[in-house]
Amino acid sequence: MVLVLSEEVRDAIDARRPVVALESTIIAHGLPRPRNLQVALELEDVVRQEGAVPATIAVLDGRPHVGLDKEQLERVANEDGIRKLGHRDLPLAVASGASGATTVSATAQLAALAGVRVFATGGLGGVHREWTVTQDESADLGLLARTRITVVCAGVKSILDVPATLQRLETLGVAVAGYGTDRFPGFYLSDSGHPVEWTLDSPQQVSDVMRAQDTLDGPASSLIVANPVPEAEQLDPELHARVLADALHACEEAGVTGQGVTPFLLNYLVQHTDGASLSANLAAVRGNVRLAGRIAAAWARA
Repeated sequence: MVLVLSEEVRDAIDARRPVVALESTIIAHGLPRPRNLQVALELEDVVRQEGAVPATIAVLDGRPHVGLDKEQLERVANEDGIRKLGHRDLPLAVASGASGATTVSATAQLAALAGVRVFATGGLGGVHREWTVTQDESADLGLLARTRITVVCAGVKSILDVPATLQRLETLGVAVAGYGTDRFPGFYLSDSGHPVEWTLDSPQQVSDVMRAQDTLDGPASSLIVANPVPEAEQLDPELHARVLADALHACEEAGVTGQGVTPFLLNYLVQHTDGASLSANLAAVRGNVRLAGRIAAAWARA
């Protein structure tokens, strides 16, 4: 596989300057046009404001790119037929010359391969509700269990089984710490209702943990930094609970299963909260990207 690093990203890695990996699924599949391109450019600008280099990741014509120029970002945002790629899809996309936006698992794999240590996203995938029946679990978890990267996120998507996901992360040996909180955030919500055992309060503390991971030379697993959306920008918890219950019922009634469940539920929340869930999502992503830039800067100084 030929990994293509943009000149800016390559120069930053070679000079040990801070770099932040960004996924591209939010651009191609998470937002409507032209809002998607505007958000993509905004998030890259947030990284630059923190003194780091953004490395948005995607596969174009079978070539994995770490760092996109504006023309490539426009292509991911506007071209029809851009696929959604998890890490399992990467060999198929490369061999067939396909183009696709990368999910959390594919972005983490390619970022680590390029030597980028910090990755910002919205919410992770996890264990789905009624797992004992469906056996549905995101590929994110297994990939993070064997990839040395720091992921700044707003917890896992609140449509999932949060306690089961936390238990699964523990079983897989993935370190989880709340950023400035002892509560695990719930994506749209500042607090999922579940605690975390470890709290980190500064980018330097996160960098110290990253350095300790390398010193201990244990299994090459990730560090999840769970950064809550500010309470003032979260989705109203009562509205979230009511609409999510309706969404789960509608999903069952429609017979949606497998990979269709997550987009169905997320779209339902956007439509039935008058866009408030999308606003909370974007607030969380912006906060995560900003924090990731600061962590990357602290790591570069280490």
